[in-house]
Amino acid sequence: MSEILLGTSGYSYPDWNGTFYPEAHDKKKQLDFYGSNFNTVEINFTYYKIPDPHIFNNMAARVPDGFIFSIKAHKSMTHTRDCSRQDYRSYINALSPLIDSVKLGPLLLQFPWHFKFSKSNMEYLSRIREYFGELDLCIEFRHNSWIRDEVFDFLKKQKLGFANVDQPRLRTLLPPTGINTTSTGYIRFHGRNSKDWWKPAEAYMRYNYMYEQNELLEWLPRIEKVASNTKRTFIYFNNHYKAKAVRSAHLLQGLLKT
Repeated sequence: MSEILLGTSGYSYPDWNGTFYPEAHDKKKQLDFYGSNFNTVEINFTYYKIPDPHIFNNMAARVPDGFIFSIKAHKSMTHTRDCSRQDYRSYINALSPLIDSVKLGPLLLQFPWHFKFSKSNMEYLSRIREYFGELDLCIEFRHNSWIRDEVFDFLKKQKLGFANVDQPRLRTLLPPTGINTTSTGYIRFHGRNSKDWWKPAEAYMRYNYMYEQNELLEWLPRIEKVASNTKRTFIYFNNHYKAKAVRSAHLLQGLLKT
């Protein structure tokens, strides 16, 4: 059984004060507080902006040894797919403090629903692998056309991890899976708010969902399968509205210890 690291997708949300963080908690101390509750976090602001190294240097200093950051790829790498080689170099350079402090986990490349299975898109994934060198990468697909043995064999050959997801059971979305294609396992819980998934009035509404115990119990065999075939398995809750990700993660923590 591999090491299981469990946390949330992001940690800095205003509506977490009074629900997870103490009321009126200093934003500069949120990561310190978070790091005393979880051993990993998935950083999402890197999807919107390629950071400077000093940001991660500061973040690494605020968490204990053994804490791991997984980092989301910039949107120019996954959505617009027009990232320059210099931007790739800048992005990788920004990660150097996490690499040096042994606190860097996988890089998550979350592709949009319209990124469907095709030869050209597989070629693009090969280029992604080349650009990132030996860094640990995990791919999250949103369209179920990627669920095929040909893809899993390709990911193994390219040393690209596969991100398993829990999300609404809607046509063309990925079903729940327990797959690993590298020595790193990756699982993301997005919630099952099918009503607001496609066209939410506000972006946060898509992730307004609280998991029940029986829904997480369904995942225990899949988690065990992934963990038994990997060195480390990362699990993140993305249902962030009103800190429901925290409560869901704590619920799963309890189930994994039983």
